[in-house]
Amino acid sequence: MIGIISAMPEEINALLNELKEVTTTEKGKRTYYKGKLFNTDVVLVFSRWGKVASSATTTQLINDFNPSEIIFTGVAGAIFDELNIGDVVIGKRLFQHDLNAKPFYKKFEIPIIKKKSLKTQNSKKLKKATKQFFKNYNNFVNSSEALCFDITKPKLIVGDIASGDQFISSLKKIKRLNKVLPTTICVEMEGAAVAQVCFEYEIPFSIIRIISDKANDNAGIDFSKFSKSIASNYALGILKYYFKAQ
Repeated sequence: MIGIISAMPEEINALLNELKEVTTTEKGKRTYYKGKLFNTDVVLVFSRWGKVASSATTTQLINDFNPSEIIFTGVAGAIFDELNIGDVVIGKRLFQHDLNAKPFYKKFEIPIIKKKSLKTQNSKKLKKATKQFFKNYNNFVNSSEALCFDITKPKLIVGDIASGDQFISSLKKIKRLNKVLPTTICVEMEGAAVAQVCFEYEIPFSIIRIISDKANDNAGIDFSKFSKSIASNYALGILKYYFKAQ
């Protein structure tokens, strides 16, 4: 059983449409969709935004469904010049950019476990699956919808991700993140929290982020539309090839 989490329902819409033999469980104001996706046993759930919501969802998912691994998928804002809208980031390490327990711990260090970041697993397999998805891109993403977001030559980068309970939408904040966490290339609101729960439960964790904006003062994209027409179909394509390699 593989757990798949997204922060918004639009981000897993295409996956839900493909899910077979569906049963649902309602807990903690979340709906957990259990079924088969490309002949693989999965449970899908959207966690809602933020570290607390995603942590609660992940903990419930682990305790109720005992997944062999968890994959988080959704959108993120780029804080790295080489990333463009429509690019894919496979997470390597996850940082909580708003965590500061000084003087008891170093800045960004997670209390008790004493780690500044948490590593993902299965990034090589996801990288291979993403490359296969790009080869068959037009089978999953409508070309006219891609052009609406100026997506022409999407690419993959494996890199570090920063998570925090705030929407990064200014150049000032980006410059700060570039300075204090120079290896991070995109920013979002859930990944590092899910990674911490998975670490403590000893569940393999990996993350796919689709770049929806540049996380700057010009970040005025329609996130709902992008998530439904682009990000959701990216997840569908990437996971199809990921599961085929199982």
